[in-house]
Amino acid sequence: MKLRCAVLDDYQGVALASADWSPLADRVDVRVLREHLADRDAVVAAVEDCEIVVIMRERTPFDAELLARLPRLRLLVTSGPRNASIDIAAARARGVVVCGTASSPEPPTELTWALLLGLARHVRTEAQALRDGGPWQSTVGTDLAGRTLGVVGLGKIGARVAAIGRAFGMDVVAWSPNLTEERAAEHGVRLAKDKTDLFASADFVSLHLVLSDRSRGVVGEPELRAMRPSAYLVNTSRAGLVDGEALVRALREGWIAGAGLDVYDTEPLPADDPLRTLPNVLALPHLGYVTEANYAVYFGEAVEDIEAFLAGTPVRELP
Repeated sequence: MKLRCAVLDDYQGVALASADWSPLADRVDVRVLREHLADRDAVVAAVEDCEIVVIMRERTPFDAELLARLPRLRLLVTSGPRNASIDIAAARARGVVVCGTASSPEPPTELTWALLLGLARHVRTEAQALRDGGPWQSTVGTDLAGRTLGVVGLGKIGARVAAIGRAFGMDVVAWSPNLTEERAAEHGVRLAKDKTDLFASADFVSLHLVLSDRSRGVVGEPELRAMRPSAYLVNTSRAGLVDGEALVRALREGWIAGAGLDVYDTEPLPADDPLRTLPNVLALPHLGYVTEANYAVYFGEAVEDIEAFLAGTPVRELP
């Protein structure tokens, strides 16, 4: 009898086309769910008969309560090498193996610059005016050359963002709790005196920290108020890094010029969320990792994870 596998949150309907699932055909029945399941009851109803579930990033949390309601589950595969929305300890206690995949830093790096450039040159406003027959050239863009880019977190993605900033001729300053002058110098950037100094001095601030108890809310009202009224915040990392209520106030009251956002506390973003309608927000639906090459890795390695599990030798287990 075949095992059952559900692939959740395949919004674009590309999971099966992004990899070769045929090695599983004689052992696993795979079904794909394109619509987001909004609560635990819906998830349970959809996958309670499954021994294997493949999830996309943190779109559907698997906490202890949900895991307890899925007694048949034996393997949970997540795209990416980490997933803060999975209770790993609870899964392990129930005998559920949790495996991940690789993830490329290039797609979120590229999207960061799409947002930053879109803000600097008022792309949304000008593109909409052109479509609607509005004014020809209604805004004045912000130059990047000679401006200061503040990078919060100089890891794989942050370092790439910083390198591109330097290529644009920007002065790049970086900060994170453990960042040293030596590491900053390795990447050709300055180390900020402290967090407040970075926010106060930068024309653009881009966030690239891993979300943890330590980093949650690292950008709050003090940091947003320290920014210049002409400065922009870009977040393609995790929404939890920013105090959401303070950000909305900052945007409404003009503490900052605007924000480019790809991540949100609730996803999909509720229809009535102010971030959908504030005029100084350039918002995208969490596209940072959504590229053909990245999906090929995610789903290709998901198939490998399932094959290895069936062989009794799981790979890429999450710690």
